[in-house]
Amino acid sequence: MVTAPSQRQRGAAVAVFIAAVVLAGSVAVGLVLRANDVRLYLGGPLLAAAWDPRLEPGVLAPILVGAVLLASAGRVVGGMSWPRLLPVTGVAAAAWAVALALVDGASGLTRGLSSTHDYLNDVPRVDSFRELLGGYVANVPADSAAAWTTHVAGHPPGTLMTFAALDALGLGGAGWAAALCIGAGASAVPAVLIAVRVMAGEGTARTIAPFLVLAPAAIWLATSADALFLGVSAWGVMALAVAARARSDRLALVGGVLLGLTLFFSYGLVLLGPLALAVVLVRRSWRVLAVAAGGVLLVVAAFALAGFWWLSGLLATIERVSGGGAAQSRPALFFIVANLAAIAVAIGPAGVAGIGQVVTRTGRRTAVAVLPLAALAGIVIADLSLLSKGEVERIYLPFFGWLLTATALLDERQRARWLLAQAGTALVVQVLVRTSW
Repeated sequence: MVTAPSQRQRGAAVAVFIAAVVLAGSVAVGLVLRANDVRLYLGGPLLAAAWDPRLEPGVLAPILVGAVLLASAGRVVGGMSWPRLLPVTGVAAAAWAVALALVDGASGLTRGLSSTHDYLNDVPRVDSFRELLGGYVANVPADSAAAWTTHVAGHPPGTLMTFAALDALGLGGAGWAAALCIGAGASAVPAVLIAVRVMAGEGTARTIAPFLVLAPAAIWLATSADALFLGVSAWGVMALAVAARARSDRLALVGGVLLGLTLFFSYGLVLLGPLALAVVLVRRSWRVLAVAAGGVLLVVAAFALAGFWWLSGLLATIERVSGGGAAQSRPALFFIVANLAAIAVAIGPAGVAGIGQVVTRTGRRTAVAVLPLAALAGIVIADLSLLSKGEVERIYLPFFGWLLTATALLDERQRARWLLAQAGTALVVQVLVRTSW
């Protein structure tokens, strides 16, 4: 008779094997496409990163930080009080992300944000928020007289407004922008832990904490504005989860407002809807859902009154993206599969193994499975929409923390090995390729 732990180990191994095959196949097909002059608009055949193996002094940072985090994970998670554990995991996540970025030196923290295609390039153009919002959509088309840079045109105005506000406070430049993104992204770890504690208990939340901290996704947490989106959205979902349990209108409104704000950071974050619905409706909290929806509408209405209508921005962005060279050159079928391979890299082998447990009959019946299943639903919709072909290791960052909650289902006897595999994967990816973001 096969025991439950044996079934979990076998299911995890099968999930990782399938992911490895999809990953290897995607890389192979990507190389063939490039050899046949198909432009993928990526630095490599899969990730937005160029093959660039390097062993520079900066590699010592993630080795040392990773070793400390691995060695202390069990003791810290098991013996630390809950109020103290939350900020410690946030700081640990930031330290791991920064350490990985330092493989490329200090510039590794700011290279992506300093790109001429990124938000900071357009910050000097912002004289007032009212003028920005009123004329935002007119500047989205690539052939407009004052077209926005690639990332600004591809997103609502929230991120540009945030960096412009920093600049107005005397905190301009890539350094401060990176600090904000890293801090916000790392704060998502305690937010996810609180939500998991509410839905599946403190023991489960403690179990997943090290996996959230040491995930390979940290590579992009320290280098892109998507980490900001991750942080804001994570606290929004957390507020809804706590509101649903406490039947709190105030928290429901806070959650709705935060999730409403995420819609003005990235159009794609509307696909966090399944996750927001799941954490509320799992407790049949219809009143909380209604109040949260009101919070979202308040944000949408405020932006509309200020001159920016979300739907008009989305349609203008879709038109620019679909008419661009990347959208026309990138093969749709390849990226439907390759996106999944890139996600596997970002959540690491432990995340893949956990998802494998979630989709089995036994894993699906556990309370914690609600979170990764809901996040997975949003990702599948995004993938099939063909509006995100490539670069999803960065674009889907707000979903990854919720996918990683599935690590709670891994066999307890193997968790230390899975955690080592997470840290090792992050280090190998960071050392072998030079990411664009």
